Amino acid sequence: MHIAVDISLYPLTESFIPPIEDFIARIRRHEGLRVVTNAMSTQVSGELPVVMQALEQEIGASFAARHRSVFVMKVLGGGD
Repeated sequence: MHIAVDISLYPLTESFIPPIEDFIARIRRHEGLRVVTNAMSTQVSGELPVVMQALEQEIGASFAARHRSVFVMKVLGGGD
């Protein structure tokens, strides 16, 4: 099943741009994903297990960083 996820990342630090850029760079390294960015969010699409595995890995890496972060996600599914 093909899904699309709209993600907004809010690092709770004064220097918030580098963690966002780092997350986007890391998620782009995963094969089988389509990644589109704009000023407000990043859209990641692909097959459900591929997208979710990549998000689990990269959100975990962001949470392991020295600063706290908030992720807001919307998931659209159901299309093939």
